[in-house]
Amino acid sequence: MSLFNNKEGEVQMKQMVETIVKSIVDLEKRVTVNEVEGGNSVIIEILVDKSDLGKVIGKSGKTAQSIRNIIYAASFKTKKRYTVDINAHNN
Repeated sequence: MSLFNNKEGEVQMKQMVETIVKSIVDLEKRVTVNEVEGGNSVIIEILVDKSDLGKVIGKSGKTAQSIRNIIYAASFKTKKRYTVDINAHNN
């Protein structure tokens, strides 16, 4: 069983992002990770509490860029293009 096989790999990608983000934030219960798929591209939307948004983005965006780099490297196995979008919950 490969780490990234079609649907299973996509599920594991979402779980990987969720695990990384939850390890960074204070309010783990407010972390939501959604995937929007369209053809060969997938948008991973990360929603966190407003107070944790700065932690996930990091100084000069370095933490967010690191998350994107990990997703980029892992995406070679799935043969899909991933985009990471980081936002705060509205309420």
